[in-house]
Parts: sequence; C-alpha cells; structure tokens
Amino acid sequence: MKIKLAVLPGDGIGPEIVEQAIKAIKAVSKKFGHDLNYEYGITGAGAIDKVGNPYPDETHELCMNSDVVLFGAVGDPRFDNNPSAKVRPEQGLLQMRKKLGLFANIRPVETFKSLINKSPLKREIVEGVNFVTIRELTSGIYFGERGRKDNGNTAFDICQYTKEEIKRIMKLGFEFAMKRKKKLTVVDKANILETSRMWREVAQEMSKDYPEVKMDYLFVDNAAMRIIQWPKSFDVIVTENMFGDILTDEASVITGSLGLSPSASMGIHTSLFEPIHGSYPQAAGKDIANPIATILSAAMMFEYGLYLQKENEIIRKAVTASMEAGIVTEDIATGKAYKTSEVGDWIAKWIEEN
Repeated sequence: MKIKLAVLPGDGIGPEIVEQAIKAIKAVSKKFGHDLNYEYGITGAGAIDKVGNPYPDETHELCMNSDVVLFGAVGDPRFDNNPSAKVRPEQGLLQMRKKLGLFANIRPVETFKSLINKSPLKREIVEGVNFVTIRELTSGIYFGERGRKDNGNTAFDICQYTKEEIKRIMKLGFEFAMKRKKKLTVVDKANILETSRMWREVAQEMSKDYPEVKMDYLFVDNAAMRIIQWPKSFDVIVTENMFGDILTDEASVITGSLGLSPSASMGIHTSLFEPIHGSYPQAAGKDIANPIATILSAAMMFEYGLYLQKENEIIRKAVTASMEAGIVTEDIATGKAYKTSEVGDWIAKWIEEN
C-alpha cells in the first residue's frame, strides 16, 4: 500500500517524540511491504517565527494532499506569558481543525498491567479500565463569537451548535458503541444550557435507529466524578468541545502519565493523530520525554486512518513489551530510566524482530 504521510513535529518536545513514532512507522511499513512517503511541515511557534502564521498555507496544502497527518504538539512560554500576543501557537491547532474538518477527537483510556501502580487511583478502581471519549472539535464555545464590551470591562464567549454538527458526532458515537459493548454515554449540561438541551434532543432522536445501544445521559459535573470513582462503568462517551477537552485530560490521569495517552482527530478531508499532552518546553532537547503516547497515536493512525489492523496491533504489542521490559522514560520508570530515543529504538527493533 502507498502511504502518504504529513509530519508536523511542532514545538517543544514535539520533534523528539515524533521522531520516535516515525521509527515505528518505518519499521511497520517495511515489515508489511508498504510504500511509505512522508514530508515535514511547520506549525505552532516555530511557524510564527518563520512566517508569522501558526498554520501556514503550505502546511495546510501538505495535509490536504496526504492520507494521514502525524502531529506533535504546539505551545511556547513566550506566548503563554504574553496575554497581549496577537498570534498564538494554539491558534494554529484551531485553524488546522477547522480547515481540515477535524470534527471528532477520539481519546482511548486504557490501563497497562505493568504500570497499574503508577495510577493515582487504587488498583481495584483502574484495573481493566478501557473506554473511549469522542469529543466534538470544530464548534462550541471555542469557535463562537467572543469579545469585550463596556470599555473592556465585560468579556463574552458564545457557545453555539447546529443540529447537523451534533448529528455528525453522535453518528460516530453510535458507530463506535456498536463495535464495542453497545453502551453510549452522552455528557452535557442540559439542566442549564440550551445547547446541551439540543444535544440531548438529537441523541434521543437518533437512538431510535440504534435500538441495541444502551443509552446513558450524564451532566458534565456528575461525569467528572464518575470518571474518577467508577471509570470501568464507561465504554463510549460522546460530548461537546469544551466538556470533552476537560474530561479527556481528567481521564488521561487514570493511566498514570500523560505520556501514555494517544488520540485521533477524524476529519472530512483527512485525519490527524497526536499525543494528548502539550509541548512540555522544560524538557525540550533533553531526550527525556515519554514518546509512548505519540507511538500509540501512530498505531491509531494505522487503525483509523489507514484501516490496517495488523499494523496497529504490532505497534501496540511492541509498546506493551517495552513497558513490561522496563524500557521506559523517567516519568514512569521504577528502576533505570531510558532516554526518549532509546525507547524509540527499542520499540522499532522489537517490531522488526517479531
């Protein structure tokens, strides 16, 4: 199979962790006889420095002309500490989601037996956890009208959704549920918000077409508590943009490290795969960042972007083998800590040899 891959390393630790994922992708492609072609693009703070735009037209064209996109992270303290900055690295991520039509973010949460004691939660709570959150990505409060009035003394951000936007993401939620345990939880704030009431109305109407799926509705505050108290009660969660942003970061803690959590953003034009953590600028260039989330994002790329299940499985097995062998970075190491590049090399070699 011919694979055309756009690679956007981004800022901070992005280039280091993406490099390790590329090692795994190359090993898998060689093993299964795929014709892999990949090209790099700029985004985030690095792109602002070079061309003044966090998501340049050239990068967009590269993504549009590729089968899938592998993304690292964006963010830089120079912009975080400057509230008056007109252009920010994170704006590039929002532009990319909108222009590529990346309407659904898929974040699996699954614990690893060898690292179960790294979770801040008790073993009996997290052992066997395996659920997926599907977050709407291109609408809601992050994309609504915003501004200041009353001489700057009043600020506003408008949350807005159309029925078609909700139907699109709900359809994906039902499809995932049908392939898993046929249980779907819709998270909203329908007791307060009008947009949430419309989410619930659409979900209830669509549920008639999926009679096998058991539906569950939770207010977002209740969902936040249950993710910590009874994470095994979830299978597929679907929710709007801001709620999903917050809940998926909360859920990622269950595994014991942000460095273990991958994600996929499914789109109209192409799909993008990235770790859920940020650019972690304090670790940039030190070869200490955990590359597992990015390597698992590459596994998701094969599964959801290229529909190659065996390739996905062998990457996941390699990652599990590395953790069981203790070939991990300092954030999850109990004994010797390995460098970012050493973990990437070990996983690529395991794929080649197994």
